[in-house]
Amino acid sequence: MPYRRLPNTDAARIAALQKAIGMEIRQTPDKQPASFRSLNLAKVIAPRFIAAVKQFRYHYDELAKCNKQFQPLAKMARLYISHFIQVLNMCVMRNEIKAEYKSLYSLQPQDFTLPDLSNEQSLIEWGQKIINGENERLAHRGGSPIYNPTIAKVKVHYDIFVEAGYSRERYKKQMQRSLQQLNDLRTEVDAIILDIWNQVEAFYSQYPLETKLNKCREYGIIYYYRKNEAKPQ
Repeated sequence: MPYRRLPNTDAARIAALQKAIGMEIRQTPDKQPASFRSLNLAKVIAPRFIAAVKQFRYHYDELAKCNKQFQPLAKMARLYISHFIQVLNMCVMRNEIKAEYKSLYSLQPQDFTLPDLSNEQSLIEWGQKIINGENERLAHRGGSPIYNPTIAKVKVHYDIFVEAGYSRERYKKQMQRSLQQLNDLRTEVDAIILDIWNQVEAFYSQYPLETKLNKCREYGIIYYYRKNEAKPQ
């Protein structure tokens, strides 16, 4: 005995709704297996569900695109920030900048290792620290600015990276919001499809098995045969 299974993809859900809706105009009212109320619910929710699927896919694609663009920007910001710190350390070692001035950048005067820049949050924090530190040193301690790279060049790449991060978070929230709306609609759609399918199967319950299955398939019901179960010829 074959068994049915509710659609497990959005495309299959849409096909099931459209199949049931399409059958309404092909049957006279007295031979309509599903109730007017159930079919009307299907007609109302189908365009909403299709729109929700399109919206989710749009936000998903935009987030994927944003993620792809974000990584090179993060890499470039990391390169400039780490390079600036290395040049600052070399200036200190050459006595061109006083060691104690490193504290303006939140760096230890006698520690010449690079801070951890491996994750996005540390990159944001250290980028802001060295920008503030260089501006503070030049404004209140005097001395020559660091070149190759200048802090202005570092700031350009840092700002682009930070703005890209904000955009990515915005797209992520939009995608999550559209996914939640889609999940809520999926629950409604599944309930409507199940209701219609139950009515259709009940309506054709007295027919011979293969006739019943074929009639039900016209309404979008999909049947599966178990392994080793013989299919009718």
